[in-house]
Amino acid sequence: MSMNALAVTETLPIITDSDGVMRIAHTRVTLDTLVSAFQDGATAEEIAQQYSAVPLADIYSLIGYYLRRRPEIEAYLAQRRQTAASIREQNEAHCNPAGIRARLLARRAIGAA
Repeated sequence: MSMNALAVTETLPIITDSDGVMRIAHTRVTLDTLVSAFQDGATAEEIAQQYSAVPLADIYSLIGYYLRRRPEIEAYLAQRRQTAASIREQNEAHCNPAGIRARLLARRAIGAA
C-alpha cells in the first residue's frame, strides 16, 4: 500500500463563539492562549499539562494550523489585542482606575470600623 492511499481528512478542533473568539472545541481555552503559550516556547506536552481540558492531539493539530496559516492567525490575534485595548479604554473612561487601591482600602477601613 502506498502512502498516497492513506489520505485522511480531519476536522479542526476549533469553534468561533458568538463574540468572534476562536476556542478549542469543547473547552473554554482560546486559540489566543494556545498560540501565546507556543510562542513563549512551550511544547505541545507542556501546553497539554497546563490546559488539561485540551487533548494533546488537538494541540498538535492547532499548532500545525497556526504554522500553516500564520499570517491570517497573526491578523486575527492583532484584531483581538486591538479589541481588548478598546474595551479597556472604555472601562477606564467609565471607571477611572487611578487611586482605586486607596479607595478600596478606605472602604475596607470603613467596613471594619
